[in-house]
Amino acid sequence: MLDLLLSIFCSSLIFVIFKLFDTYKIQTLFAIITNYIVACITGLLFYQEPISFSEIPTKSWFWGTILLGVLFILIFNIMAKTAQAVGVAVASVATKMSLVIPVLVGVVAYHEQLSILKTIGILLALAAVYFASLKTKSIKFSKEVFILPVLVFLGSGIIDASINYFRETKLNSVEFPIFSATVFAAAACTGFVFIFLKSIKTPLKINFKNIIGGITLGVPNYFSIFFLLRALQNESLNSASIFTINNVAIVMFSTLLGILLFKEQLSFKNWIGILLAVVSIVLVAFF
Repeated sequence: MLDLLLSIFCSSLIFVIFKLFDTYKIQTLFAIITNYIVACITGLLFYQEPISFSEIPTKSWFWGTILLGVLFILIFNIMAKTAQAVGVAVASVATKMSLVIPVLVGVVAYHEQLSILKTIGILLALAAVYFASLKTKSIKFSKEVFILPVLVFLGSGIIDASINYFRETKLNSVEFPIFSATVFAAAACTGFVFIFLKSIKTPLKINFKNIIGGITLGVPNYFSIFFLLRALQNESLNSASIFTINNVAIVMFSTLLGILLFKEQLSFKNWIGILLAVVSIVLVAFF
């Protein structure tokens, strides 16, 4: 249970740090790249087996980590912009509602049964993302406040489904740190490509503040995954229960932090979205 609590804390902290990036004018892309370097190094330090870098490309999960790394940095950037543009609570809800995507993948790819209550949960999750994204008193379509959370929702869901696939079919528990480190390394390399292309037009300037922001983000980013993987080894709770407790707690804790630390104002419709989020996760996971 301690592993699960630590994962919840670290995951919630990520959204708060994204918000602070905007407050302290930290360049998100540079900080995120630094974050992945720090997360990669942290993963290597926690890998208890001898490290043979020449053997990593021969692993069955290697090419999957490359694709995941590219997706990680794209979604992390969108997640940061979502937290800054429409709030910590909205970014948290959009990310955690992605639980429905692995469920749908299970139905289509593995022919798992989808009950009526699970179907209702999926529909409620989609409604939750919309209502939690509304920042005005009237329901008014805005590309920024609607598209950003939707992209976070889809991207996070694909990442979760992919990680679950590798955990079930390709990995053993000993390889969790090196697998995570390889994903983070791929994300960092993708970021360097972005920076190089960007530097062609704009000269690259090293900003110490961006590096500090990346280090601050990298440590909880790694441990949010590390502690979740450890929590999933708990024999007294199944994975559905773990994901449910984890996702609901992150939504609630992130919302609380957004209100306490940043004085975020949530409308009645935002609270409806958060309530629908909790109900939908419970329906999808438990029924």
